[in-house]
Amino acid sequence: MKINSKDFRVGHKEKVKLRQRPTIIKPFCKSKKQYQKLLEKHVEELSSLQQLHYASAHFALLLIFQASDAAGKDGSIRHVMSGVNPEGCEVFSFKQPSAEELKHDFLWRTTCRLPERGRIGIFNRSYYEEVLVVRVHPEILRNQDLPEALRDEKSIWKERYRSIVDLEEHLYRNGTRIVKIFLHLSKNEQRKRFLARIDELDKNWKFSLADIHERKYWKQYVKAYEECLHATSTHQAPWYVVPADDKENARLIVSRIVIDVFSDLKMAYPKTTAKRRRELKSIGKALAK
Repeated sequence: MKINSKDFRVGHKEKVKLRQRPTIIKPFCKSKKQYQKLLEKHVEELSSLQQLHYASAHFALLLIFQASDAAGKDGSIRHVMSGVNPEGCEVFSFKQPSAEELKHDFLWRTTCRLPERGRIGIFNRSYYEEVLVVRVHPEILRNQDLPEALRDEKSIWKERYRSIVDLEEHLYRNGTRIVKIFLHLSKNEQRKRFLARIDELDKNWKFSLADIHERKYWKQYVKAYEECLHATSTHQAPWYVVPADDKENARLIVSRIVIDVFSDLKMAYPKTTAKRRRELKSIGKALAK
C-alpha cells in the first residue's frame, strides 16, 4: 500500500474537524518485519537526502511536532531521524517558558533555535504552544506580563495566528521550509498508553500527574487545535494531521512526508570548477609522491 503524504495535508484555510479525521487507518504493512524493512528504506533515503541537503546548503528544514501527551512525538523523531547525521540536525524540546523567555515576545525563544541553511531543525513542541495550551489555560496568558490592552482574549489569538503566519512566510522567503506535524491521537488510546506507563517499570519516568490533569481539557484542546490548523496551514507551511493510534503507521507517514518535502527541493551537490579541479589534481600529485 503506497503512502501518499498529500492525504494527510491540511489545505490552506481548510476548516478542520478532527472528529472527522481518523486517528487510526489500515496498516501499510502486513507484518512487523515488513514494517521494519520499509522504515529502514525510508531512513536510508532520508539519510541520502540529508547529506545532499547539507552539501548544497541552500535551504533550511524545520520540522515541528505538536500533539497531546503520549502521542509519540519522541518516538517519531527518534525512529524517523535515526539515520540522519547528527552534525546536520538539531532537536529542541520547548517546555514551560523561563523567566527570561517571558520577558520577550512569544516567538523569541524558538526564533533563537531556527536551523541554518543546510541543516534540519526539529521542534518538539514550539511557538504553537502559545495558541494551544495558553488558550486552554488563559491564566497563563495573564501571567505573561503583557500590557492589559494586549491581553484581550477576543482578539489575541487571531493576532498571534497572524504573527505566526507572517513569521513562517518570512522564513519561506529566506529559504526555510517548514513541515508541521500534528500527531492525531484518540483519547482512548492515550488512556491505554498512560496505563502502560504505570504498569511498565521502565516507562514510569514518563508518567506525570499533570498529564492526567490535562485530560480534563480534552474538548478544549480539540477546539484549540482545530482553529489553529485552520488559521495557520498555508501553502508555504502546511500542517499534516497524522493518525497516531498506530505508532508504526505514524512513523511511516511522517518519514514519507519529510522525504517528499526534501524531494521537492531543487538540491544538487556543489559543482567543481576547472580551477578547483586543477588544485585538487596538484594536491593529488603531491600526495602520490
